[in-house]
Amino acid sequence: MKKFAAFLLTTMTAALFLWSMPARAYTEQQELIDKAVISIDKITAREDIKDFVKRYIRQSKGVLVIPALLKAGFFVGGEGGSGVLLAKGKGGQWSYPAFYTMGAASIGLQFGGQVSETMLIIMTAKGLNSIIDNKVTLGGELNAAVGPYGVGVEGATSTALGADIITYSIGKGAFIGTALEGAVIEKRDKLNRKYYNDPSATPEGIVLEGRFRNPKADRLRNALSKIK
Repeated sequence: MKKFAAFLLTTMTAALFLWSMPARAYTEQQELIDKAVISIDKITAREDIKDFVKRYIRQSKGVLVIPALLKAGFFVGGEGGSGVLLAKGKGGQWSYPAFYTMGAASIGLQFGGQVSETMLIIMTAKGLNSIIDNKVTLGGELNAAVGPYGVGVEGATSTALGADIITYSIGKGAFIGTALEGAVIEKRDKLNRKYYNDPSATPEGIVLEGRFRNPKADRLRNALSKIK
């Protein structure tokens, strides 16, 4: 009986201790990273586009993954979402992520809404440096092409010839070749500083210089590294 009472007391004490511990925060940054891993796996696994996507990623300078790009409108429309930017360094090693947002507005006859998982594959050094250095507009400072679909690899290459960025989006299980002309890409300084717990954490320092690390993002880096 005494042993049982001691066991019960120990169990209750442990339960009280666990209950009293503060809940572990699941930050917006980590949520974006975890969802980006799912989006990468999903986009690169689609039979209809995976060969194109993997080919471009192997040739790329970097990628910007937006796990949930929301497009909605009622005459005046807009689209936007946050994501993560990574660059490919020496030996094909991927950087740690920097946080960005993308948005656009449009006017015209439009109704409804759509959420898509979007990957912007950055093909040129100009494209990567422009995103890191400034707030840029697709179709303005940067030449963007919608990822080819339903054509041979040779045709796909010619379709994207000269593009700084090639975009792929999927929504509700289908490939959607959505143009992102006019979309603005902008860094999220506050999220970058908080995720790396350093007020000096900038996209350049994270993505190009490799001065900041967070092991919680290794799963994301590995998701890109395994693409062959």
